[in-house]
Amino acid sequence: MKKFFLMLITISLVFFALSSKANSEGEAMFSALGCASCHGQGGYSTDANIPSLAGKDVEWIVQQLEYFQSGERQNSYMNAMAPMAEGFERSIAEYLSMQNPKQ
Repeated sequence: MKKFFLMLITISLVFFALSSKANSEGEAMFSALGCASCHGQGGYSTDANIPSLAGKDVEWIVQQLEYFQSGERQNSYMNAMAPMAEGFERSIAEYLSMQNPKQ
């Protein structure tokens, strides 16, 4: 029984460490790319013309970034910015999905 609990604790710690790493990497990239200048701190936009990304679904955010990167979705600013997120789409999306969408 002790082995089971030790294994469960170990698995939980590994999962927490991996999710924390993705979260901090996503936050760092969101900040470094200047995303907050339009989408707001933590992805909460205060501009009605710019969407808030806080609390959005991970897969949806990743897909939107990929659409902007490929040109399938058009916005002059995002078509220029999204390619810089290449390789970090999922970590950025995971960070944003964990933010409070504030209403």
